[in-house]
Amino acid sequence: MRGGKNQETLEGEWNPQRIVVLEFPTLEQAKGWWASEEYAPAKALRQRTAHTKMIMVEGF
Repeated sequence: MRGGKNQETLEGEWNPQRIVVLEFPTLEQAKGWWASEEYAPAKALRQRTAHTKMIMVEGF
């Protein structure tokens, strides 16, 4: 695994190669960042060069 320690799946089919966690004060701000013009070039590059799965989780 790149950039971290070994991982072990305890249940299900979960075999991530990398996990990135971003924190925002609100879910609305996270959605705003994802749809922003500022992030658009980086998002386009990421989408062309990587296979990603992205989720948003409202925290605690």
